[in-house]
Amino acid sequence: MSTFETTQNAKAFSAPAVFHMVCGKIGSGKSTLTRRLAMEPMTVLICEDDWLARLYPNEIHAILDYVRCAGRLRGAMASHIEALLTAGISVVLDFPSNTTRTRAWAREIFEKAGSSHLLHYLDVSDEVCRARLRARNTSGGNPFETSDEDFDQITSHFVAPAADEGFNVVRYG
Repeated sequence: MSTFETTQNAKAFSAPAVFHMVCGKIGSGKSTLTRRLAMEPMTVLICEDDWLARLYPNEIHAILDYVRCAGRLRGAMASHIEALLTAGISVVLDFPSNTTRTRAWAREIFEKAGSSHLLHYLDVSDEVCRARLRARNTSGGNPFETSDEDFDQITSHFVAPAADEGFNVVRYG
């Protein structure tokens, strides 16, 4: 049996890969949910905050720094995520899919890979998100601290997923 046949046979017996994306305001619980989703077999978690902290230490001090670095990270990760999905490994992407543009980027990945997808939408109030951010800032459990002003600026760009985008949405909250 050739390597190609062995690979094809192995893929036939494995569960299909799922691309999990998250959408929700900062502080809505996206990272908590992604850690839980990633506990499934044959599933990897790719966390934007971890990658940004490692690749760009001490470079992200303002929202524009984040936008620049996150864009570079997305550009670098797309083909890697596609390869994981194509290999039958489910991916939980802890990157905010909070705009139509970021969701279009994610769509391109799972469509190229031919995998199924779920967009997990955490519909949480601003008050709850702000309280969680304050607690997170105090605990030091996140590499980035977010002020109320940052929350307002980031949230002003948030766009909830719409039915006409065609995603398989799982809504929380």
